[in-house]
Amino acid sequence: MQKHVTIVGALHIAFAAWGIMWAVIISGILLGFGASLAGGDKTALSILTTVGCLVPGMLVAFSLPGIIGGIGLLRFKSWARYLVLVLSVLDLLNIPIGTALGIYSIWVLVNDETVQLFTAGPSR
Repeated sequence: MQKHVTIVGALHIAFAAWGIMWAVIISGILLGFGASLAGGDKTALSILTTVGCLVPGMLVAFSLPGIIGGIGLLRFKSWARYLVLVLSVLDLLNIPIGTALGIYSIWVLVNDETVQLFTAGPSR
């Protein structure tokens, strides 16, 4: 199960990095290209600026725990197992990729061998 835990950690880091990448893209589109489309309309510009900061900020805020938990899993920290379990339950709502990641992560992290691995520490 040690290999599965490593895979789950790497997948959560990659999935979170994907979210941060989209935050950067959305921010660039709304603040850069969207602002030029607004022309001189101050109302449209304020809405685009608000959405251009709020949506990417939320994406980053939801992605950071995935990166932290993934790194913790790669280092076999017991707190990371609990964090990633919570994130995996939330990932079930993110159809279809998050659902697959959530199911696999939950299967790996609640396995008896994994629980023993985190209590005893990894055998390297």
